[in-house]
Amino acid sequence: MAQERLTVRKIREILRLKYEAGLSNRAIAGACNISNSTVGEYLRRAEAAGISWPLGELGEDELYQKLFGDPVPVPETQPKPLPNWEEVHKELRKKGVTLQLVWMEYIEKHPDGYKHSQFGEYYRRWKKEHSEPIMRNVHVGGERMQVDYAGQKIRIVNPETGEVSMAPVFVAVLPASNYTYAEVQSGENQCNWNNGHVRAFAFIGGVVKIVIPDNLKTGVTKPDYYEPSINLAYQELAEYYQIAVLPARVRKPRDKGKVENAVQNVERWVIAPLRNRTFFSLAEANQAIREKLDELNNKMMLAAGRTRRQEFEDIDLPNLKPLPEKPYEYAVRKTARVNIDYHVEFEKHFYSVPHILIHQEVDLRVTEHLVEVFHKGKGVAIHPRSSKAGGYSTLREHMPPNHQFLNKINTQQLLSWAEKVGPKTHEFINATLISRSFPEQAYRSCLGILNLAKKYPSSRLEQACQAALESKSLSYKAVKDELEWLAKQATPSIPEALPAHDNIRGHEYYQ
Repeated sequence: MAQERLTVRKIREILRLKYEAGLSNRAIAGACNISNSTVGEYLRRAEAAGISWPLGELGEDELYQKLFGDPVPVPETQPKPLPNWEEVHKELRKKGVTLQLVWMEYIEKHPDGYKHSQFGEYYRRWKKEHSEPIMRNVHVGGERMQVDYAGQKIRIVNPETGEVSMAPVFVAVLPASNYTYAEVQSGENQCNWNNGHVRAFAFIGGVVKIVIPDNLKTGVTKPDYYEPSINLAYQELAEYYQIAVLPARVRKPRDKGKVENAVQNVERWVIAPLRNRTFFSLAEANQAIREKLDELNNKMMLAAGRTRRQEFEDIDLPNLKPLPEKPYEYAVRKTARVNIDYHVEFEKHFYSVPHILIHQEVDLRVTEHLVEVFHKGKGVAIHPRSSKAGGYSTLREHMPPNHQFLNKINTQQLLSWAEKVGPKTHEFINATLISRSFPEQAYRSCLGILNLAKKYPSSRLEQACQAALESKSLSYKAVKDELEWLAKQATPSIPEALPAHDNIRGHEYYQ
């Protein structure tokens, strides 16, 4: 095994693909871009250490300790270093550079290296190995799916504005049977990319073991010949369906040759026949594409003498893994800071977290129906997702102790107190409570409004509540401002008294 240890993430992936996805060592080696012997060595170490999947609470240091124990002593005899034969081959293509010259430069760096004859023999072996004709890929039924976007796009016209947009076409193919799936998407973003896989699995009625994408940013964050980095959202999809993601190598078109051929077929037999049609929605375009797709999959393949659907039903379908009971749901991830009111914001709605996390950074995982909040990888809150802008979703247990006095008050008490003031006050308090998704969020405002009855006459508070209801301003401030304005209007203006003067006659003068 190589001296440099694999990362914990890579070790976790080896164990997951072995014990959860049930892949062979060779398939795992291909998915993780490591050697077959390395996979076997790590699996043997894990078995000897009693490590299984899932790892549970096993930390990084503990995992390395169980796998390796004390550092492995370095053998006394080291193999002689070999050069990078690809670099040697590149140097020999330069004018004036000979194998003798390259060997001399090599022996200067490694005095104990191979002699000239051995050096030349190793190079010839490498060259022969890399110049042989490439074997034809043999695809196992139900094992792999290749995915990509087509080069051509579909025109979508907005029926209201007339604006024309070009929508990309997602394509997936099963290499063993050439069974093809395609759909129109609103854009090439992460959500559409992941959901395209979900709908492709639903279309074929099962799940493959390995998915081969191109090096798109929605699939691969860092393209690398030896160890590409998979997008975290894409990795989450892979773990949910228990599949391995094996990106096509850079400048290796044969790795995704089937999907390139499928893209060509989709462009010729699906997109091109629809070029003169006008679509006013994605749903309308996808309906037309599904009809053309059925024609393509039922079209006779000259080389095989059968249709793609026949090949799929005989070769791929029996070997597919069953779909999970619940389909994968794409999640948006976001980092947020907890505000002073122990809430975090997502799309202008506010969700509560434990008050001890005020000013702390938390991670949000938002699906179509749920908002989950994590702090340092641990779940701290979960709420139903709300689309109400400016609204609040608050759990009582998240409140600090000095806020929990609200537990002693309930909606019926507030409405009963309001009814004693008058019908308009009762109506206003009820409307305020209903306007909040969580009634407790309105308790403070309601208490403030009812306390105004101690300062102002009930009739005036009734008048202020009626005005606030008409203007749909359901807040304490609106009622208070209205009461202050009414108070100014009700104060009579008193004329100033005339100053005393000898020439001013009194009322007795006119009797």
